Amino acid sequence: MFKLTSLNLNGIRSATTKGVEAWIAATGPDCICVQEVKAQAADVRGRFEQLAGLQGHFHFAEKKGYSGVAVYSKHVPSEVVTGYGSAEFDAEGRYVELRFDTPTRKLSVISCYFPSGSSGELRQQAKFRFLAEFLPHLARLKATREFILCGDVNIAHREMDLKNWRSNQKNSGFLPEERAWMTHLLARADLDPLAADGLGLVDVYRLLQPDTTDTAYTWWSNRGQAYANNVGWRLDYHLATPATAALARSEHIYKDVKFSDHAPLTVEYDMVI
Repeated sequence: MFKLTSLNLNGIRSATTKGVEAWIAATGPDCICVQEVKAQAADVRGRFEQLAGLQGHFHFAEKKGYSGVAVYSKHVPSEVVTGYGSAEFDAEGRYVELRFDTPTRKLSVISCYFPSGSSGELRQQAKFRFLAEFLPHLARLKATREFILCGDVNIAHREMDLKNWRSNQKNSGFLPEERAWMTHLLARADLDPLAADGLGLVDVYRLLQPDTTDTAYTWWSNRGQAYANNVGWRLDYHLATPATAALARSEHIYKDVKFSDHAPLTVEYDMVI
């Protein structure tokens, strides 16, 4: 089995003070994709190159204390790709891809941090630009290889994916345009004749748990008593090509210890790297 975890750390230094490294050691994932590292190479050197024996591969933001992603892996990749070729967003440290290629298989594990538009209209417009250019990148990738994209997508796709959906319909993360983008990402032409140009990726959590609501959340605002009252959002995903998604056997959202404002999402796949 291949155990893969995704977690927005909201700062690697903060998360490690809250015990995330011991948790990784105890749960033993093959890879953990992390977002919002909020550190640069100099901060990582000598302390965070490895976590619990897993080797880290990073894409840092140019801006200090901002964004940044990594994949920590127990397996040596055949290639590491940082950034996806964006003139605007690669400087923000949002994409790292580990390729595990063999003569019979091409597989990528990706950690990605989608922009948030919650700070205002300028960032919401940046988020729309990211979505517009990222979809063709994923389409090109899907045409050549299998992949699992893990990350904080900053979009709750459906009404069942957040507690207060009615009052959030005009808020970033649940805007109609964002939700339509997710629908397009997941649409399959073989199942829906109106989805001929859909990308056909699979929301792996929903494949395994199609009906869960309150237990599906992975993010809670730090305002008020959101976490205590489970007023949450499902923002963290495994998005996989169909053949790889079909190998998913179990999922788990870990909430016993709070390492950040997000919870780790783990999926086990019936495959070996």
